[in-house]
Amino acid sequence: MVANVCNFSETARKDVFTDKGVYYGRVTDISLDLDRFKVKALIVDAVRGSHLASIVGDKKGVVVPYSIVKSVGDIIIIKHVTPVSADREEPAEEAMA
Repeated sequence: MVANVCNFSETARKDVFTDKGVYYGRVTDISLDLDRFKVKALIVDAVRGSHLASIVGDKKGVVVPYSIVKSVGDIIIIKHVTPVSADREEPAEEAMA
């Protein structure tokens, strides 16, 4: 099994973008699953003016599940996520289709 390994210092402070090119923020920490030796999540600060800031405000330490990470290189690319509004309801017929 091939494993890609990089140091925390190489990942911290990297910019995070979605696969649609939308800026999300900057990595500040990593959450690890030490039992399985895997990364569970990236901890991202919502930088002012970023898409993430428009969703959660000026929050620090937003948990981004590693399952949506698509690529780690000079920048980190994640799957684009659109928040679902709680007040948005679908008619029963459309929900069944």
